Amino acid sequence: MKLQWLGHSCFLIESSEGVRVITDPYKAGAFGGALSLGKIHDRADVVTVSHEHDDHNAVGQVPGNPLIMRASGSAKGVDFHVLDVFHDTTQGSERGRNRIFQFAIDGIGIVHCGDLGHDLSASQTAHLRGWSADVLLIPVGGFYTIDAAAADRLSDALAPSIVIPMHVKHAKVNFPIAPVEEFLKRRKQVKRVGSSCVEITSDSLPATSETWVLEPAM
Repeated sequence: MKLQWLGHSCFLIESSEGVRVITDPYKAGAFGGALSLGKIHDRADVVTVSHEHDDHNAVGQVPGNPLIMRASGSAKGVDFHVLDVFHDTTQGSERGRNRIFQFAIDGIGIVHCGDLGHDLSASQTAHLRGWSADVLLIPVGGFYTIDAAAADRLSDALAPSIVIPMHVKHAKVNFPIAPVEEFLKRRKQVKRVGSSCVEITSDSLPATSETWVLEPAM
């Protein structure tokens, strides 16, 4: 499996058979240019959308004719599971609902948290534990989503092999959110990959949980 961080909460995940999944595509230049990541040029077979905001639902900017997943279901031989949660701490009254997606590529379970905005309940956490979660894609920047402390708690609770932080402030994301370092200070095993893309196989998964820091491609 190849996994590339295009930027923000958008990842391109490609199977060994060439099935390509893009998560939460953003609208380039959205929010008055606060999101200045480049336009998405990568083709996808399937696109997942966690919620209906311009930095997560710009499906029209993804080349090809992808199938759009906003609920549990199957597409291109991949089963997608959704846990409905909220984008805030007030049951969605501020920012609405959010979907956590789980799916497996090449036998590797991936959980994409979207813009999760609250600590999960015990039952929600137990539900996620019932899914295969080898790779956890989790927002850590706070303000619009859970912050570094909450992300650290959820990462520990799920204990995936690999935690990849997303939705953080950097040169091309000028939102009032924290940079990734706030999260990394809480993590024990941190690996700075130095690129946007990694290849992951079942055999190469770390024996104990590691946090991998990618560079945005766009």
